[in-house]
Amino acid sequence: MDILHQNYEKLKTILAGTDGVAVAFSGGVDSALLLYAAKEVLGEKAVAVTASIHSFPERELRDAVEFCRARGIRQIICRIDELEIEGFRENPPDRCYICKRALFTKMIGEAEKEGFSVVAEGSNTDDTGDYRPGARAIRELGVASPLREAGLSKQMIRDLSEEFGLPTWDKPSYACLATRFVYGETITVEKLRMVERAEDLLLGLGFRQMRVRIHGDSTARIEVPEKDIPELVARRDEIVPRFREIGFLYTAADLAGYRTGSMNDALRTGK
Repeated sequence: MDILHQNYEKLKTILAGTDGVAVAFSGGVDSALLLYAAKEVLGEKAVAVTASIHSFPERELRDAVEFCRARGIRQIICRIDELEIEGFRENPPDRCYICKRALFTKMIGEAEKEGFSVVAEGSNTDDTGDYRPGARAIRELGVASPLREAGLSKQMIRDLSEEFGLPTWDKPSYACLATRFVYGETITVEKLRMVERAEDLLLGLGFRQMRVRIHGDSTARIEVPEKDIPELVARRDEIVPRFREIGFLYTAADLAGYRTGSMNDALRTGK
């Protein structure tokens, strides 16, 4: 047996060692494989817990709901207004910690009401770099990370997902919409919706991996992979007016290209 399937068997063994698990399910690549494995091993003793928040696009929530429906997995939707969490809307550098601590506390509570003592999330072995304050909240609350414990990397998760026919196998990486804001800039529902509409527009134009970063009240900075920058620029006459309709007076293409956590550059440089 190769290392890929050895690690998947290890994941199944970890899950089998529980009397049931509630998977924090966003509909993304990692949590989808974790939920799939939990259902395979535990059957009805596996449940999905999904947070419905302003920073979670409607398209992602729809995907998560459909994934569970298609596989007969029970799903608990936790509706939370993260803008009411103390310190969140001010968007400090530890915003992710503040948010995840509150969200997982809520999800743990909902899981316990349903009789689940184990809550698991989808971090993998690649989730150790960059600046990840949310990981501290996960550790403090005792949330399990079975994918990482089993030694599964992001590429392994994609390979297994493709093998199992999961629709998420080639889904672009995703992060909540709050990551589109400069630290210290106030997060509002209106700005979150602007970003969501702008990204939906780019997705509709065929840009699968991208981010729309918001600066101030009226500037959008678009990140796409370097190979897609010429296409983005070529379609500026189509994109700019539609971004203006959304509320962006200025639209810029980031020549450095798409990269995760680009808003953390300011933390690394001190600027």
